[in-house]
Amino acid sequence: HGLSPLQIWCNESQERYVLAILPEDLDTFRAICERERCPFAVVGTATDDGHLRVRDDVFDNSPVDLPLNVLLGKPPKTTRSDNTVRQPETTFDAAKYDLRESVERILRLPAVAAKNFLITIGDRSVGGLTHRDQMVGAWQTPVADCAVTLMGFDTTRGEAMSMGEKPALALANAPASGRMALGEAITNLAAVNIGDIGNIKFSANWMAACGVAGEDEKLYRTVEAVSQACQTLGVSIPVGKDSLSMKTVWQDGAAQKSVVSPLSLIISAFAPVQDVRQTVTPELKNVPDSVLLLIDLGLGKARMGGSALGQVWNDLGGATPDVDDIGSLKTFYTLMQQLVRENKLLAYHDRSDGGLFATLAEMAFAARFGANINLQDDFAMERLVNNLSDQAILFNEELGAVIQIQAADLHYVQALFEQHDFAETLYQIGTPQPESNTIRIDDYAFDLTALQTAWQETSYRIQRLRDNPACADSEFALLQDNARSKLFADLSFDLQEDIAAPFVSGCIKPKIAVLREQGVNGQVEMAAAFHRAGFEAYDVHMSDLLSGRTDLADFQMLAACGGFSYGDVLGAGEGWAKTILFNAKLRDMFAAFFARPDTLSLGVCNGCQMMSNLAEIIPHANHWAKFKRNESEQFEARFGMVRVPKSPSLILAEMAGSALPVVVSHGEGRADFAHLGAGGGVPQDLAVALQYIDGLGEVTQAYPLNPNGSPNGIAGITTRDGRVTIMMPHPERTFRTAQMSWLPESWKQHELAGWYRLFAGARKALG
Repeated sequence: HGLSPLQIWCNESQERYVLAILPEDLDTFRAICERERCPFAVVGTATDDGHLRVRDDVFDNSPVDLPLNVLLGKPPKTTRSDNTVRQPETTFDAAKYDLRESVERILRLPAVAAKNFLITIGDRSVGGLTHRDQMVGAWQTPVADCAVTLMGFDTTRGEAMSMGEKPALALANAPASGRMALGEAITNLAAVNIGDIGNIKFSANWMAACGVAGEDEKLYRTVEAVSQACQTLGVSIPVGKDSLSMKTVWQDGAAQKSVVSPLSLIISAFAPVQDVRQTVTPELKNVPDSVLLLIDLGLGKARMGGSALGQVWNDLGGATPDVDDIGSLKTFYTLMQQLVRENKLLAYHDRSDGGLFATLAEMAFAARFGANINLQDDFAMERLVNNLSDQAILFNEELGAVIQIQAADLHYVQALFEQHDFAETLYQIGTPQPESNTIRIDDYAFDLTALQTAWQETSYRIQRLRDNPACADSEFALLQDNARSKLFADLSFDLQEDIAAPFVSGCIKPKIAVLREQGVNGQVEMAAAFHRAGFEAYDVHMSDLLSGRTDLADFQMLAACGGFSYGDVLGAGEGWAKTILFNAKLRDMFAAFFARPDTLSLGVCNGCQMMSNLAEIIPHANHWAKFKRNESEQFEARFGMVRVPKSPSLILAEMAGSALPVVVSHGEGRADFAHLGAGGGVPQDLAVALQYIDGLGEVTQAYPLNPNGSPNGIAGITTRDGRVTIMMPHPERTFRTAQMSWLPESWKQHELAGWYRLFAGARKALG
């Protein structure tokens, strides 16, 4: 209402989709939309007369009435003219900048520094098919080269995604920036089992200030360079987008001012993965007799133009890195793929922003131990021929990677590189030091904790401004306490034993209603987990219950899923609960289900919040908490530790005494008891089913080990009879080992992870 035809027809509102369907499918489409509470409108019909007509009933006219060839005809070819703007030749002397001061500055540069503040506020595990997110290792360090997802819940095949961008290089050498962006996307994917490089598909996002002198020429040359590189590699860029008005102009008094953004190419790479379990991460492995190798595609040139070192000293001069031989990039990728398939790589990290030093530091951060690096011997010739300083070797950002391999495999890897005429790129640079907290590089020694503190400080400062400062301080302080912040697993049961197996074959499968409401998005992984444990899972929308299409009387178990019902507008889970409590039919249906002694119920995340608001109709739940805003005042997406204490919970009975990591992803997970009176304290008779703990196994209030500030580390509660259990963490997103960001070495030989026991326990409890 109130919009003109122009606004309705031409506005660019998001989250609007136009679909074409056959007229005979309209009733089916309408039924789907009504079930999902999804508004839709039939806005027109397709014709074959080649004419576009838009009718407006309010004004009784046709605001658009024109032949389609006006829109789709062949317009005259556009000709653009531009001149090359020659950049003055400059030099860069890396040696004049103090190495230690350079390290301190580079580790705090946003392009290099940790970005936890941005990562942990986004749900990275929704759908239950995430294999590798940004966080790596037992300390969840954000150093991953790429993202890896699973294709399904019964396979280890998947998809990998990476990015590459080098806009700073475009200031001096735009075509090089394009080739380097492409190269970075490839080196980020090289340690994933993908196969032929042609399996990788790219998306190119171009940004330029067209019309500004010299920028059109830069764009043309860069597109040409990237096109030629792709042809040489045998890869394609089937999709992309562009933003070609990257110039801002404003009036400042009498003066007109402007800012012109440099040409930027953001490359996104996508590829099918043959086995996600073979993905190699940057985390150094604590294994005896291993070595670190540098693969330098820059062949010792160590060009410094546009580097992080130059940025922190406000000196962007010098020749820029480039991919001088596209064929060498393909050879590098092929060699890495062979080593991945043969399980020869223990760790892998590409060299990018911050150079070799940042690469080595991030690998050590993830492992929380040091390394001894010797650059004097292997780089003696480069130092002599190219006059390289320590700074140039450590901080140049030529394409390359550092790999960790077993010492016993060193001769094999060297021979493999010789076989491909690639030996000149390979340098043996050092060894990991699992018993040390120091990175030693020739005569320099760097305390690892001090380095990581510098690397995390930028994120901490931003987080402290945005979130609860006390929470930011707590997380930053944990960098000094590796023991308390480390993930571990200590199970009270045999991981190999499937207690659901006797009930899966030949038994009638109990029916479980996987319940969801508008905005809920965790139903698929919930159904997959219960299906694996021998349940017959049904997708039940609240509209099904309201319409009478489905009745809870037909089910033995109810699982309310995670998400954002009604956008959490009335408080997380509040709106969902009120649709039940304020509807006599639904209230009676749910009350009858909860009262049946042959049923079980599980509420996870948003389902937990919703069911906590149904406590008045759940027997033995009058002592339950409500779940309020996290103490950090922020959405928290973490992979953290919990303990399963002994409790009445029937679905957790087989896990009592276990401690293991689990996905946490919520904005309102703090257990609150103010509505019960008595000063808001935790009731003495509360049946706690799950608690947040630290790396020492102690119940914790420390953020982010306790991600929401719940008293007594409360992460889940149950009824006194144990038939209804609710929890904020997401066991359904970690019931397979392939779903876990980190897992113990002993788990890697198993398909099912520790949290599968919850679902198998539910099946056993139903008999």
